[in-house]
Amino acid sequence: MERQRLSERSSLRTNKQILINVHTKEVRIAVLEDGELVEFYVERKGNRGIVGNIYKGRVQKIVPAVQAAFVDIGVTKKAFLYVRDAVAFEFEEDDPFEGTGGFENELPSIEEVLSEGQEVIVQVSKEPIGTKGPRVTTNVTVPGHYLVLLPTVNRVGISRRITDEGERERLRAIASEIKPKEYGIIVRTAAEGAEKEELQRDLDY
Repeated sequence: MERQRLSERSSLRTNKQILINVHTKEVRIAVLEDGELVEFYVERKGNRGIVGNIYKGRVQKIVPAVQAAFVDIGVTKKAFLYVRDAVAFEFEEDDPFEGTGGFENELPSIEEVLSEGQEVIVQVSKEPIGTKGPRVTTNVTVPGHYLVLLPTVNRVGISRRITDEGERERLRAIASEIKPKEYGIIVRTAAEGAEKEELQRDLDY
């Protein structure tokens, strides 16, 4: 699914329309706000990826030699879960879709994190290629335009691309107020200058 951001929100909108056009070879989805086209999606037949999909899987095999595990998520090929993708990721004031975070402590072994037969919630991070199955992570992220919701990390982070300290503190205060209990939020670069109502709407959406 390709996403093309055609215009940025400049003010609060109340009238949103979603238009869907289905053809034999592709599906087109347009999002309009107050009659203005703001988002456009195209999904072509035969080109449907699974990156971003979330599955409840079961660990089938632990592979200590590569510190990883094979996970059955119900698709043709078993998913591959590295240990660094199986432990809680500590985002260091960053947007996982715009940069990288890091781990505060040394990684544990795969045997300490997972066991065969264990059920895990995972998200596909890389498509299957050739004989290899998809790569998955237990660090589930749900991205929006302004925010990234982190169901497995209870903290607030601000994109490093927002450099004004006053704005960072303002956004941090808003994010801390609106985030669901026990969830985390990363405030994205697009949120710079956005009001609380806009961030809340993005979270609810």
